[in-house]
Parts: sequence; C-alpha cells; structure tokens
Amino acid sequence: MFERNEISIFILTASMACTWSPAAVATEASPDLANSDQISEIIVTAQKRSERLNDVPMSITALTGERLQELQVLQVSDLSRVVPGFSYQPSDYGTPVYSIRGIGFKDVAVAVAPTVSVYVDQVPLPYSVETQGAAFDADRVEVLKGPQGTLFGQNSTGGAINFIAAKPTRTFDAGTDVTYGRFQETDVQGFVSGPLSDTFSGRIALRTEQRGDWQISETRPHDTLGNRNFSTGRALLDWQPNEVFKAELNISGWIDKSDTQAAQFVQYSPSVPNGYPDQTAALSVYQPAPNDARIADWKPNTSLKRDDNFYQSSLNLQWAISEAVSLSSITAWSEFKQNAPTDTDGFNLGNFLMTIKAHIQSLSQEVRLSGTKANTLHWMLGLNYEDDQSSDDQYGSDYGSNSGIGPLRWRYSDNSNHQTIDTKAAFGSLDYALTEAFTFQTSVRYTTANNDFHGCLRDPGEGGLATAFSLLTINAIQPGACVTLDPATGLSVPIVQKTLHEDNLSWRVGMNWKPDSDQLYYANATKGFKAGSFPTVPGLIPSQFDPIQQESVLAYEVGFKNALAHHSMELSGAIFYDDYRNKQLIGYVTTAFGNLPGLVGIPKSTVTGSELNLTWKPISGVDVTVGATYLDTKVTSDFTSNDPFNNPINLKGEAFPNASKWQFLSDVQYSFAISDKLSGFVGGNEAYRTATSAAFGNSSLFRLPAYGVLDLRAGLKEGNWHAEVWARNVADKFYSETVTHTVDTVSRLVGMPATYGITVGYRFK
Repeated sequence: MFERNEISIFILTASMACTWSPAAVATEASPDLANSDQISEIIVTAQKRSERLNDVPMSITALTGERLQELQVLQVSDLSRVVPGFSYQPSDYGTPVYSIRGIGFKDVAVAVAPTVSVYVDQVPLPYSVETQGAAFDADRVEVLKGPQGTLFGQNSTGGAINFIAAKPTRTFDAGTDVTYGRFQETDVQGFVSGPLSDTFSGRIALRTEQRGDWQISETRPHDTLGNRNFSTGRALLDWQPNEVFKAELNISGWIDKSDTQAAQFVQYSPSVPNGYPDQTAALSVYQPAPNDARIADWKPNTSLKRDDNFYQSSLNLQWAISEAVSLSSITAWSEFKQNAPTDTDGFNLGNFLMTIKAHIQSLSQEVRLSGTKANTLHWMLGLNYEDDQSSDDQYGSDYGSNSGIGPLRWRYSDNSNHQTIDTKAAFGSLDYALTEAFTFQTSVRYTTANNDFHGCLRDPGEGGLATAFSLLTINAIQPGACVTLDPATGLSVPIVQKTLHEDNLSWRVGMNWKPDSDQLYYANATKGFKAGSFPTVPGLIPSQFDPIQQESVLAYEVGFKNALAHHSMELSGAIFYDDYRNKQLIGYVTTAFGNLPGLVGIPKSTVTGSELNLTWKPISGVDVTVGATYLDTKVTSDFTSNDPFNNPINLKGEAFPNASKWQFLSDVQYSFAISDKLSGFVGGNEAYRTATSAAFGNSSLFRLPAYGVLDLRAGLKEGNWHAEVWARNVADKFYSETVTHTVDTVSRLVGMPATYGITVGYRFK
C-alpha cells in the first residue's frame, strides 16, 4: 500500500507538474528557447541514424548531458530516478543488475550477459560491471525499451542504453566543475576541447569522486565504512580530412578503489540446520539491524577496499560513399580487472566473506552499409563479431554451518568459472514509406555463439578444502586442485570442461502512421534473445556447471507520440505484452552442503504493461513532467524450485522479483531571470515505486517495501559560471535494494541516506 507521506509528496509534485515525459528534459534548448513556451526537439540515433525523437516508432527516453548533470545522474544506476520503467538492483556481491519493464537478469557472478545492454557511442560494454563510467561527460543518453536484438544484438531482451559522449569541438571550449557535499564528498571534473589542426580536433575529460565513510558498524560505533575513491577519464580524437570521411578514436577508462558496501543483518537462517554449531550461539541472539541506512556490520580489522579498473578503446570510421550510401566500421577492445572483497552476511564474526577476482577481455568489430532513396526507403546491412575471454573467481572465506566434512573444516574456497565466447552475427533493416503517412519497418539479425567453459570448485591453495574433500575420494586431493567429484569414479576431476553452442534469429516487424509532423502512431512485434551461460557456483559434481539455455522474449507494443498545444505539450504512451520463455535467474538448488545459489530457467512467463508520459510547458521558464509505468509480471507455467530457505515451491502465478507493479516519476523546474546577466532555477524530482520482492517464494523477509525518493535542486547562472545546491533523498527515506540468504544469515543492502552539497562550475570560451 502507498504510505501517506509518499502519497502527499507525489500528489503535490503531480499537481504542480500536471504531467511530464522525461523526453522533455532531454532537450537542450538555446537560452531563448528555454524561456519560450515551446518544448524543443532532440535528435537521437536509436536506429543508428539521426532522427527526431518523436519520429522514432518505439518507446525511448532521452536526456541531454546538461540535464543529466542538473539531476546529478553520475552513473547508470541513477537513471532509475529519471527513466520510467528502468530499475536498478545490486546483486549479492555488488554487480549491478539493470531491468527495463521488469526484464532483468540477477546473478551473483561478474562475467554474465545482461538483459539490458549498455553502449557508449554504439560501442558495447558487454558486462554490467563495466558500466560505471558510462555516464561521464555525456552529450546525451538514449534508453530504448523492449527487445533491441536486431540492431544492438542479443543480451538486450529488456532494452538498450546508449550514452553518446560529448564530442570534440571545432572551436576552443573548456570547463571545470567542483562539488562538495555530505560525508566529505569532493568531486572535481573538467574538460578541454578544440581544434588541433584544420582536420584534427580533440577532447580530454577527467573526473575524480572522493567521499568519506557513510556506514557505521552496529557493534563497533567507532568503526566506519563506505569510502568512495573513483576516477575516470576519456580522450577523443576526431579526424575529418574531407567531407566524405571521418575517423573517431575514443580511449576511456576508470579506476575504482572504493569500499564495497556492507550488508545489514536481518535473521539467522543456517544453510544446514544440524550443521556445525560454532556461531549458532552468537548468530541466534544477534539483533536485526534497525531501519537506518547508515547502520551495518562487518568483520572487524578486515579491509573491504576494492581494486577495480576498466579500459576501452574504439575506432569509428565513417565513409560517405555517395549522397545515398554510407559505410561504417566500429572496432573496440576493452579490459576489466576486479579484486573486490564483500562482507555479505551483515554480521561481525566473519560468517561469510567473498572476494571477487575477475579478468575480462573483449574484442568487437561491426561493419555496416546503409543507404536511403528519395527519403522513402532506408536500409542497412551489417556484420558483427565479438570475442570475450573471462575469468571469474569467487574466493570465499566462511566458517558456517556447512563448511566442513565430518571432523575436517575449511575456511577458504574458490568458485572458478573461465569462459571463452565467440559471437558472430549478420543483420539488416528496412524502412519503406508505403504512402506519405504510412511506413513499414522490419529488421532481422542471425546470431551464432560458441561458449567454452572450464572451471570447478577449487581449493585456493591453503589446503583445508582439499584435505576435507579427500575424505570422499580414493585419492588424496592436493592443495590448489579441483575438489569437484566425478560420481561415476569417486575421483576428483582435474577440471570441468563444457561447451555451449547456440544460434538464434532476432526480428522486428512494425507499422507506423504519421498523419502530420506532430503525430505518430505505431505497432511493433519484436523477438529478442539473451545468451545462455555457465553458472559460477560451488559445484560438488560436474553437472552443477551445466549451462542455462538462452532465453527469448516475443514482445508486442502499440504506442503513440503527440505534440499538442502549439508544441507546449507532448503526450506519449504505449501498451506492451511480452511472451517470455526460459527466463534466466539465479535461484537456489539443494546440495549436500545446503541450499546454495544456482541458475534456473523458468519455461513460460509473461509481462503485461503500459506507460504514459506527458510533458507540459505552461508558461515561459516552467517545465513540469510526470511519467507512470504499470507492470503485471507472472510465471505462467508449472515450475518447481527452492525458495531461499530450501523449501520446494511451485512458481506458477508468482510475480517477478524486483518488478514493481507501479512506478511513478515526476519533475518540476522553474527557470527565471534575476537580471540581464544572472538567471536562476529551482526544481525537484521524485521517484516512487510500489512494493516488490527480492526473490521468489513470497517470504516477508524478502519483501522490498514501497518507497519514494525526493530530490531538490536550485542554481544560479551568469555568463560562464554556474552554481547549484542539491539534495538527494532529502527526506532521508529508508529503503532496501535487495535481500539475500548467504550461508547462515538473511541480509539486505539498502539505499543511500540523505546527501546534499554544492556544485560550482566555470566554462572557458
């Protein structure tokens, strides 16, 4: 149910806003237009060509870089405050999980394909963990909802997010912004852009985010955690020797040495009820954490500082073969490394500590030929290749009810998952204007992928796990070796090797009607796929590493986009239905060592929903917006799985985890002139979502209650300088982002408390 204060805030904002679409704030207008009574337009490249946002027959939210900065959108997860239908959830070990319209993929591993793919300048960031710096120095962001497999490839069954980096300019431009906020937050960013010669131009942008601890130990009030130490940068070089050829080189990267977030203790729940009782006395009387975002607990004298980095380079070549035909080539290489210790039990005795050590290298190449004829025909043909090599090792340090065999105990283990994935695809699209008002659209992509896996449950070299598992074999297992056992021989395997080969055909068919330049009505049917994958689990036998098969979504959508009242109002909406097959997620499976995480595939489920967005500019200087998304997610086939407490349940009829039935976003901003040179603005934004669950099973412990977060901002601008004061979660609303069961505890990760600060910037022209 809605809480009274949340209803009051929402109604107040909605009554001030009347209605809104985030697309309205995506427009970067000139100073004169910003103070006019018309909504300015934005150009997007959602279909890999430049078009007006209101001419693209699909549901898209787009925001400019200036607007992202005003709204303090610093990373992809922040889009949940400004993009209807988009949600963010951390996995058990911190890897981000992005969902659009209820379709997301939660796994505890790092190197797993997402359902919402993220791009920078159409260059893929293949894994969600690599997306931290994507929002930095952006010219705009485009969020495409629904399957995007034909143009953006598989692993976008939920949608695709494309950030467009701010480009080098042909005149000198530079700027800097400095932020100071709560918890000693100090952020500094700057850029320099301009011509290097008649044919070369470049841009360099840098940012560093520093913040002190914000978490406090529940049992040691002097002990704190939560330091933020993140730096990112991007260098772009454009070469345009003539009017028909252009080359864009993009080199970017980030370094993250922040603390990982500690969990809050919820309840004692041993994996093996009659297992080792070492910590039973302490855990059974440990008090649940209060509903205070700052309170958590972790093992004392333990560093939770991560050491992660990511680097990517890409080369985009564009050649206008003729006025009607062009050729594009995008080559990209990236490397990601992670060393991230995470205390996920919410307890102070080290019941379970996981350190993720991962290394991912990706190479991708796309070539496409596109053309147009008399503005009635648009076509595209392309080829795509991607090679990913990943090592994903989860080093566990636990001393719980399941960490032993007979009298022999262990503390350390390694869930090892190494994969090599080769993906090849061919795609094409065709838009044909049947009449001046009706246009037929279709696109298709054939994809084939080979995935080679090798991994096991491994002794990390300390010897405790190997010694214990030697009790189950006829041979002694050496330290550092695999302890996964072959049931047929009773021997440990040297390594588990498996191969997954899959292919699929993604397609899209649509028709749109545009009676005039201010109205668009469309209907689409789209089929998309997410690749299968191998689980990163403590596999006791080789079959636990069997892959999950690819999932698919057949989506139907009918929508419209209208400009009204002399372009002072824009209304857009859509109704959609998704036939979802083999939905992938990390669930729970029964093993000899209790209820442990494992990948499961749900045969049949559906998503039914709608969204409505309206933008209104009632008077000069006032922008008011409201957007709403409704979701009805449901498992429609009989499927028996375990709940987090090892109880077998039939999932039929249950709603998806992390899929709120209602989501509301609203924003209002008033811009005004103070003098001939000085202007100001005040604004507020609220994001509200109804209750959902963190896991199947309808357990009250895994319920994620409804919540609303209110942000406020105000600023001044004069000439080349600007200043803004801001507050996020100004009401200090407590809310849970995820709940998990690890070894012997139920624990939760919660959202940030209230933060506030001031940002001052200057532009050098």
